[in-house]
Amino acid sequence: MAYGVKIAKGDAYKGAAKKRRHIRIRKNVSGTAERPRLVVTRSNRGITAQVIDDLKGHTLASASTLDASIRGGEGDKSAQAKQVGSLVAERAKAAGVEAVVFDRGGNRYAGRIAALADAAREAGLKF
Repeated sequence: MAYGVKIAKGDAYKGAAKKRRHIRIRKNVSGTAERPRLVVTRSNRGITAQVIDDLKGHTLASASTLDASIRGGEGDKSAQAKQVGSLVAERAKAAGVEAVVFDRGGNRYAGRIAALADAAREAGLKF
């Protein structure tokens, strides 16, 4: 006799739901050479942003809370996300990128994700 395993709601479904949302977003969002994709990856401890040209499969610019200029800095995680946003915008502009398509990576557009996007906009990237 086979026994079914019942998984409780919560953490087991959160990861799968986030992955489903990201796949749904990526159906419509892709980066080109003129307008690459700004991808945000969030974890409990840090945040990473990359500017990617999907046609070539190249990363044009990236920034993370693990960068030497941000690591161990003052402020909460939202303040660090703002620093990452301004740093990735600065590096993207140095690479010749003026406008990007924002990919929130299945996360809600609130908190650290919104702080990073706002800082990138203030630094001169167009969404």
